Amino acid sequence: MKTPLLPALALVVLGTGLVAAQPSPGNPLAGLAQLKQFETRRASSSDPDWKNGNADARPIAPGDTLTLAELDGPGVITHIWFTIAHDAPFYSRLLTLRMYWDGEEHPSVECPVGDFFGIGHGVDQPFISLPVRVSSEGRARNCYWPMPFRKTARITVTNESDRRCHAFYYYIDWQQHDSLPADTALFHAMYRQEHPCVMGRNYLLADIVGRGHYVGTVQSVYHVSGGWYGEGDDFFFIDGAKEPQLRGTGTEDYFCDAWGFRQQDGPFYGTPLWEGYGTGDRSTAYRWHIPDPVVFTKSLRAEIEHKGSQTFPDGKVDGFIERDDLMSSVAFWYQTEPHKPWPALPAGPDRLPFTEQTLAVGHQLVPEARGSGAPIEVQPVGGATDNRHLWFKPTAEDAWVEVPFTTDKEVTGELSVKLTHSWDYGTYRVKLDGREAGTFDLLNANVTPTPHKLGTQTLAAGAHTLRFECVGKAEKSKGYFFGFDALSVRVPVYSRPASKDLRELQQPRAR
Repeated sequence: MKTPLLPALALVVLGTGLVAAQPSPGNPLAGLAQLKQFETRRASSSDPDWKNGNADARPIAPGDTLTLAELDGPGVITHIWFTIAHDAPFYSRLLTLRMYWDGEEHPSVECPVGDFFGIGHGVDQPFISLPVRVSSEGRARNCYWPMPFRKTARITVTNESDRRCHAFYYYIDWQQHDSLPADTALFHAMYRQEHPCVMGRNYLLADIVGRGHYVGTVQSVYHVSGGWYGEGDDFFFIDGAKEPQLRGTGTEDYFCDAWGFRQQDGPFYGTPLWEGYGTGDRSTAYRWHIPDPVVFTKSLRAEIEHKGSQTFPDGKVDGFIERDDLMSSVAFWYQTEPHKPWPALPAGPDRLPFTEQTLAVGHQLVPEARGSGAPIEVQPVGGATDNRHLWFKPTAEDAWVEVPFTTDKEVTGELSVKLTHSWDYGTYRVKLDGREAGTFDLLNANVTPTPHKLGTQTLAAGAHTLRFECVGKAEKSKGYFFGFDALSVRVPVYSRPASKDLRELQQPRAR
């Protein structure tokens, strides 16, 4: 016979109200030896012909929706795992995850796949936390938030890119129970963005009506200009209060760090993506309110300021001014009543902070490439454009390889070159039209195509040359090999009017 008990650790830690048996403090394995009274279930992408086949993934055509699971309750989803093969750059921002509980018309989870699993901007990046872990260079996504439902659960993914998702692999592990306690709260996750942040008002993280508790925030920022965006304080208005009962002291303070951000992760907080303080740099920070859920009985409004430092064209610096960066977020919470309607989710392409154009593809340029005598070939590499790259195989340093490319028109934006890293690769200097643009150590234990910034530049229409010069290798590298995937340019979707600076854009504050 099935009982309404969820795993004791999940119940106590996340405070869903389903506490029937608590483990001993400090021992997450307490209670594991007791017999379980639920039935174990799974929905997965396993080949329907599981005895003979290995087609264990599902494709998703552009614009199509794949239903991952339709479950009959009462039940609790305890683990979700995804890995995805998709040609679209930033695909995890272009795939929309939706979850519907108990036949509701509007989903209780609606956000891009990558942001739901703690990384914004469509970036693949590994990190470790208690309810979410991402591994395999950012390609294996795992979620352990308990997600109860009384009648039904439906989970879908929509491909909002213009390219086919070749393979979507998934596990959805769940428990089927006889019943759930009357005070069971349902899991919610809502994405929103401001591209750019609206001057004169705080960024809104969540505006919730009902009874429940807030359990997490993921915040992603794209720097429109250089400087530090994190002087903004967090504010939580509980049950309609006019003054925030919870008031913060700074963005990195809310995310439990101090004196700025750096890349790091942990059970309850982290900054798994941190590129720096420059124009075009990106970041993602998470804060899980697992030991400290924010409880509300009627409503909750969570806000955070978008303030920081700014250097103006006249050389003056303001250390505490509203910034117009591109900001996005996911709010996580549990509540008992049906949630109020949410604003429409921005379309997939509108969630990207920039447009990206590929200027040169390495494997396509092998016939025109020239070098210092070592072989130049096309090699299959997972994660590269068309899963191939230009492979250059010198046996000593001082080797070089050049590839020509052309641009149809003048283009200005942040240039990025995607180079392959591996255990037998060298250190290479990059030159664009004879100008040095950066030097990169390509040693890595895994074969990993990795983007490297070359700075914001203007390329005139016409012919150009990209040159890569070997300047040695890391001590642990086994060779001087080199792989070139692609050169691309990013143009932000928003640029501040040239005639104005932030001081002119300031408006009276309003909540």
